[in-house]
Amino acid sequence: MAEVRRFEHGSRVPGWDASVDLRKDPAGVPDPATTPVPAELRAEIEAQMAKYPDFRSAALPALAAVQRHHGWCSPEGIEQAACVMRLTPGYLTAVATFYDMFDTVPTGRNRVYVCTNISCSLRGADELCHRIEQLTADDADIQVKHFECLGACDIAPMVSVNGIYVGPVELDEVDELIDDVRNDRDPLPRKQLRLRPSADTLPMGDGQ
Repeated sequence: MAEVRRFEHGSRVPGWDASVDLRKDPAGVPDPATTPVPAELRAEIEAQMAKYPDFRSAALPALAAVQRHHGWCSPEGIEQAACVMRLTPGYLTAVATFYDMFDTVPTGRNRVYVCTNISCSLRGADELCHRIEQLTADDADIQVKHFECLGACDIAPMVSVNGIYVGPVELDEVDELIDDVRNDRDPLPRKQLRLRPSADTLPMGDGQ
């Protein structure tokens, strides 16, 4: 029987191969007296906590704030969020390592995610991702990641560039796309999902 290759692109279960150091004592809730937290980060996390009856529900937006502030979910950043939320760093680390959108290792500031789930894969996403990886192999400022599903099957094959959904992306548009990313321009504006009309406004005739 042929082996089923799961998580081939490393797009799921980040950190699955990172072992736990059992020699360390369990980390408790960080002490506010010895854990400096940037005022801007604290304010953003506290604002998110205020939105939920159970403050732990703010874990995802708190981690997103950490990533924006530090560039990734660093141990220092996670400890700062844990201090504000009165949680253990282990609690937030468990959340951060479950979701693909959080980086627990340093990475490039530009995040290029290529959906490789069934709809996009059938329309050439694997070849598209390979081409993007080739063009960015030596660029430490760009992180390229195969993504399990980005929920935009209607524009397959699609790419997310720093949260902007673009598609369908053709192979001959990859050079332009990466050039836009490198030069801090809007990626392929004509292909951006956010700029498409939500519905066609066609006139309705009699009896329609």
